[in-house]
Amino acid sequence: MKKTHIVVISALLLLMLFVLGSFLVKGKQQDSLSALARKNAEALVRDHSQTAGSPDAKVVIVEFMDPGCETCRAFDPFIKQMMAAYPGKIRLVIRYAPLHHGADFMCAVLEAARKQGKYWETLQLMYDTQPQWADHHNPQPDRIWQYLPRLGLDLKKLKKDLDDPAISRLIAQDMADARALDVRKTPGFFVNGKPLVRFGYEQLQALIEGELRANY
Repeated sequence: MKKTHIVVISALLLLMLFVLGSFLVKGKQQDSLSALARKNAEALVRDHSQTAGSPDAKVVIVEFMDPGCETCRAFDPFIKQMMAAYPGKIRLVIRYAPLHHGADFMCAVLEAARKQGKYWETLQLMYDTQPQWADHHNPQPDRIWQYLPRLGLDLKKLKKDLDDPAISRLIAQDMADARALDVRKTPGFFVNGKPLVRFGYEQLQALIEGELRANY
């Protein structure tokens, strides 16, 4: 056998071993995170968690998010499209994992706005204006006050509600749950308790549609 053939075959074998090794590692990671999610199932959804969609939906997406996260912002319309494509079959649960500077403050603003029935409008406003207040090199979360009047919120009441210790406890609980579930970056997705290990739009869609087929 020619030397060049041996080199090519060796290279192909090494590539196959690498692919197989990567597959096995990802499989073990999937099993490990799935087991962790099952062990900490109560940490996925809390009574205080904000939800959207039918309460009778058989597919539940839990998203650990950060209002200052660019990827969370990018996935927001994708999640809405999935829910619109399967009306009444998907429910979204929002959990907090404020990992960026000032994001805990933004989560508190969301909860204060929730008291005025403006949760989803405020979250959308935060995403729409994210480039203005969430620059990672120079975050300025206080800039959100420039935009909140657009929603007709009672800002005086909102500022007072920010001091509600229940909001701080709520955010702290979400952070503790994120750690228990090994959520290290945002957004962190779980679909019917199954973690999204390989991150991406197609992977999330496949996980959601797999649960839809299994439950409907």
